[in-house]
Amino acid sequence: MAVQHVGRPLKRLEDPGLITGSDPYVADVRLENPLAMAVVRSPYAHAEIRAIDARAATKIPGVVAVFTGSDLNAEIGVLHTPLPPEAFDSMNRQGHPLLAEGRVRHAGEPVAVVLAEDPRIAADGAEAVVVEYAPLPAVVDPEAALEPGSPLIYPESGSNVAVRLKREKGDVDGAFARAAVVLEVKLVNQRVIPFAMEPRACSAVWDARAGKLTVWGDTQIPHRMRDQIAGALGLEPARVHLMTARVGGGFGAKVPVYSEDLLVPLLARKLGRPVRWNATRREDVLATGHGRDMRCHARVAADANGRILGLDVKIIGNVGYCLYHVGAILPVLCGQMITGCYDVQTARVEVVAAFTNTMGTVPYRGAGRPEAAYFIERAMNLLGDRLGLDPAEVRRRNFIPPDRFPYTTMMGNAYDSGDYARTLDHALARAGYAALRSRQEAARRAGRLVGVGVACYVEICGFEDDEVSDVVVGDDGRVTVLTGSASHGQGHETAYAQLVADELQVPIEMVTVVHGDTERVRNGVGTFGSRSIARGGMHALANAKQVREQARRTAAGLLEAAPEDIVHEDGRFHVRGVPDRAVTWWEVAAKAGGGLVSRQDVQGNGTLFPFGAHVAVVEVDRETGRVRLERYVSVDDSGFLVNPLLAQGQVHGGLAQGIGQALWEGAAFDETGQLLTSTLMDYALPKSDDLPSFENDHTRTLSPRTALGVKGIGESATIGSTPAIANAVLDALRPLGITHLDLPLTPAKIWAAIREAIAR
Repeated sequence: MAVQHVGRPLKRLEDPGLITGSDPYVADVRLENPLAMAVVRSPYAHAEIRAIDARAATKIPGVVAVFTGSDLNAEIGVLHTPLPPEAFDSMNRQGHPLLAEGRVRHAGEPVAVVLAEDPRIAADGAEAVVVEYAPLPAVVDPEAALEPGSPLIYPESGSNVAVRLKREKGDVDGAFARAAVVLEVKLVNQRVIPFAMEPRACSAVWDARAGKLTVWGDTQIPHRMRDQIAGALGLEPARVHLMTARVGGGFGAKVPVYSEDLLVPLLARKLGRPVRWNATRREDVLATGHGRDMRCHARVAADANGRILGLDVKIIGNVGYCLYHVGAILPVLCGQMITGCYDVQTARVEVVAAFTNTMGTVPYRGAGRPEAAYFIERAMNLLGDRLGLDPAEVRRRNFIPPDRFPYTTMMGNAYDSGDYARTLDHALARAGYAALRSRQEAARRAGRLVGVGVACYVEICGFEDDEVSDVVVGDDGRVTVLTGSASHGQGHETAYAQLVADELQVPIEMVTVVHGDTERVRNGVGTFGSRSIARGGMHALANAKQVREQARRTAAGLLEAAPEDIVHEDGRFHVRGVPDRAVTWWEVAAKAGGGLVSRQDVQGNGTLFPFGAHVAVVEVDRETGRVRLERYVSVDDSGFLVNPLLAQGQVHGGLAQGIGQALWEGAAFDETGQLLTSTLMDYALPKSDDLPSFENDHTRTLSPRTALGVKGIGESATIGSTPAIANAVLDALRPLGITHLDLPLTPAKIWAAIREAIAR
């Protein structure tokens, strides 16, 4: 019998190359006689550029050229967000140039580039470029940026409002007038820095004779990056060959096409030599998009039983120094998901995004959904506290009932499927919730600060229905999947091979998955928003089904039978009722002579809504404020799991990032706009000894919108974990009368709150 791969926890097929170091990253690509590019970056967050003097740099032996904005910007033009103005009620469509001219608006903004024979010489050249700045007042807080009299990032605009949107449904004011309880709270979801393993990098070679550009970029969207480079340089997309090599993490921050990604190919063509650029870690922190950075002013109206009657929410997002890529949509996405798992149809949601003197915000693992989950889940706990309800009970009273799906929220999202109470009950049972509460009471009597946190979430994923995942069979029977959904660590090469191998009933070793190469893969959307298995994977499966039918017809010819009489099972094709009259897969492939091919552009059927429930147990040290994470139980529901081991890996990584945000991570700026957390000495990432062994499980509520009922798993754990940890820590501090602290919940912040509470 053919081996069944789908649904099994297979180890990743791509890991041997990564473990042995034989798979190259962009910085490993060998180029012939390349130039190294170094970037001159502004040390100021806000300043006028009075003059740039590159004479000293050009005199350094080995420096080939120095370019400023006046040399290059006109060739490319201003880089604008791809978001249309109609996505918002109002939009201040500010973009950014390749290199700053006239004014810099964040510390680290590129001002000039130096090309040299060696990276060290290029760095020396960049140090030698003298830029005369006239510093200007800066603003880094989005609420402060919206105040009258705040320094204006774009004086001609008259305000720092980037985008605005407001939606309302139902009688919101009436709901608050009749409410037994009105809760008001301000919540902050702080700015974080992606810190992918591989800092951004780009290399390019221009072939003048062929009029063709070859680019290596560590991007999540190879075809779209190709198209943007081609458009900027006035080339046909077919004349740009983009490859990703391996990509050492992205988390959404490698979705944008940055200035350096255009400068490298532009200068390779201009100078007629290969050009490479590898960001230092400090450059990556300063000039790769940041994540989160939203505030929420929330009012919740509820009846005496804890049933929410209405919400009134204002979300203020910090988009940084311009509308960077799709950063402006993220506060809106937060607003769209603000009702979470709860049946709330009466609500007012206002979203305002502000320009500040900081790096632009971009998608970061979950992008808008972690912020929404944090805001509503903290509000649910505070509501339960006000009414004396257990956190699990207040959620149960407000969940969308399972018989209401598909369910359309007040913001217009059409949830596909869900059973939130079942998943919460499963998480509580796995955690032994009743026993946890009993032990917590005993610990409190002994003076220990033990907390139990509960959080539920629903997210939106599977953005953009289309994706390319062609299936091609060689005459030797080997199968190639060519997908535009390019991996940056998710395990596409394993999961897609599982799907196709099972459908075609061939050994998984015979399936090769190709991605991240725009010459071999004809088109693609990319990997982001937990869309890979739902789009790239399901489209590969659909094309494999077409190939299987083609093979069945070829087998019919070989067996001199009608196609409808051919049975494909156990890796063979035989005539129905005559199992000995059969041909093998290899015989069929050889007969087809490379004719087993399906390149259908399959369409998806709408966005998907995974969900879950997490339980965290912590203890807070009274003397130091340190939080010790004792247990963490996650139950996520992402529909059908193609590979549970890959799913577990996604959950583990997501939990580390969400817990990291809750307890340690946060980008800090001073009043002049300087990033104070620009190194790993200052920015605290979670380490292995900070985290326990996670207890992970899944419920499976299938989506009616995908072939196997899959949804998405890549961001789920990040979304659920931050509020679970925050609720656990604040639960631990409740005996001291501490009801809320803003993230991150660092020892210093908790220690100060404990000292203040004791002094009261």
